[in-house]
Amino acid sequence: MHIVAIHGWQKDEDVVARTIADILGLLVFEARQKIVGGGPVVLATFADQSQAEALAARLLRDGIPALVLDTAAMRRQSQPFPVRRFVLAAQELQLESLAGERCAIAYGTIELLLVATSSLQRETTATVTERKFSIGKTLLAGGVPMSKKVTHQESVTSVERDETLWLYAQGRAAALFARDALNYDGFGSAMQMSRDRNFAQLKTGLRSKAPQAGYDDRLLKAAGTARLLGPSFSPESNLDLACEILARSLSKASAGG
Repeated sequence: MHIVAIHGWQKDEDVVARTIADILGLLVFEARQKIVGGGPVVLATFADQSQAEALAARLLRDGIPALVLDTAAMRRQSQPFPVRRFVLAAQELQLESLAGERCAIAYGTIELLLVATSSLQRETTATVTERKFSIGKTLLAGGVPMSKKVTHQESVTSVERDETLWLYAQGRAAALFARDALNYDGFGSAMQMSRDRNFAQLKTGLRSKAPQAGYDDRLLKAAGTARLLGPSFSPESNLDLACEILARSLSKASAGG
């Protein structure tokens, strides 16, 4: 799947909406709904890369910055580094993955810190016991209403949410910190009593040691992720895609492109 996303437009929103409506054959109202709140936002998806690139080129000619992203290639080439342990050393960030791999990132190479909320739906089976009216027992009791225990299995859907931090540094895949999956013993005596406090301390520490890095938390709310991805992609299973689009658009904006 090839995505065309627009971002960082300088033109008036009504002008952008009319341009998009003309290019995609939409009503201006429909185009405006796509871009309300600013970019980046996924505008269209194609199976054919050439179609995506043609649309992006036309948007660029009309003054609307656009990028094309191959979702399959992105997921194949840019697997994040899932962090289990970390140490905020003097000159570098030392990391250990969930699989035990280790790496170090110089603070000066950190370009962007994105904060987002991940959502995971889980299906579980629960045993439910309840009392139901029993005709047989009622007849045996001479008409006195009686009940019996009935046990059955029910499927229960729950949503687990976790705050995450995506760290982008020069020349490497993103490092992914999930609040509830981290071991915070790297803080030593500064370790706090709760995950929330430790995660907040991690964010503060990284921003202090890498002041040049951009910081963005618009994906912290599910509505922000859903608006960026549009109706074609589920926010629950495409957070990595949303982060990649946002990171690329911010990178282009900072580079002036």
